[in-house]
Amino acid sequence: MLRALAILLLSTAPALAWEVRQGRICELVHDGEDASVRVTYDPALPEYAIAITPKRPWQQGSIFAMRFDGPRGNTISTDRHALSGGGATLTVTDRGFGNVLNGLEFNHTATALLGERTVVVPLDGAAPAVREFRACASGLNV
Repeated sequence: MLRALAILLLSTAPALAWEVRQGRICELVHDGEDASVRVTYDPALPEYAIAITPKRPWQQGSIFAMRFDGPRGNTISTDRHALSGGGATLTVTDRGFGNVLNGLEFNHTATALLGERTVVVPLDGAAPAVREFRACASGLNV
């Protein structure tokens, strides 16, 4: 009886996994408890983007930062971010994303910071998906 209950609870829990979608662009997506994260690579531009959509909208801020906590901790920041949908989504684009991908692959958490707002994204299970995303992006450059 307990085993059946455990299986039922696990099967009805929301999936918090990192997933790669391959097509004309490469996508790395994660729908977490506090935020959704979408990293893309579009070879037509060529450009990477990260879009973070928290449960509550972002407030305006002049500097956006991401702090990665774990074995390869790092903090990166930019003033080249954009808010869309009334602050629903924060997006940063760039031609190189090595620091972002390394942060997602090799650490335990990513904390997005804008103004007074922080959004913590657990990176459990992200590493294999980040490696698959890198392979996808490399393949589209060929």
